[in-house]
Amino acid sequence: MSGGTAAEPLRVLVADDQELVRAGFAMILDAQSDIHVVAEAADGAEAIRAVRDHTPDVALLDIRMPGTDGLTATAEICATSATRVIILTTFDLDAYVFEALRAGASGFLLKDVRRDDLAHAVRVVAGGESLLSPSITRKLITHCTSAPTAVSLLPDPRLGSLTARETETLRLLARGLTNPEIAATMVISEHTVKTHVSSILAKLGLRDRIQAVIAAYESGLAVPGRREPTNSADRASSCG
Repeated sequence: MSGGTAAEPLRVLVADDQELVRAGFAMILDAQSDIHVVAEAADGAEAIRAVRDHTPDVALLDIRMPGTDGLTATAEICATSATRVIILTTFDLDAYVFEALRAGASGFLLKDVRRDDLAHAVRVVAGGESLLSPSITRKLITHCTSAPTAVSLLPDPRLGSLTARETETLRLLARGLTNPEIAATMVISEHTVKTHVSSILAKLGLRDRIQAVIAAYESGLAVPGRREPTNSADRASSCG
């Protein structure tokens, strides 16, 4: 074969109990040359079965569905497959959204999302990135750290596998900084930031930067309200 082969379209599942919403999202996504909707589902149980049967790259799940809801489906899908989940919701402060993010969802979209942003979101999440703005990351931090917890803030043993620069990157992630902001703070390139983030996720066994933020706070590495200074000594000794 000459000239190589075209990339396979991204495989997507759309799950929503409202048929018109579900069909509308599916139609918009199927109109994209690089996206193919392989299945639709009306509730969480159907979504779980569809993921098992069709192995989509991305699942769009309504957070509130009858029977098995989007939260339960998210936890099951993220625990048993490589499918990445985007939560569909009407309210950006829905407590269920935060729980879904903790369960492994890669981000969320409001149901009034523009069609171009919907397709972009699928591509971003399929590419391994998270779909959260810094402001939403900070809301997630507040939610995760506001309730009293019996968990002691002893460092997670896995954190010992991180280099000093990776630890610093994780602290900045936990503050809700974007890659460009982390690069500017640490005086490194965005490419190096991406390398650090990828290494952090691999070493800690995490799916994405959302789970990294949660891990940073739950381990005690980051503390709400405390701004961690960058380590100039580490910067001097860790060039490249």
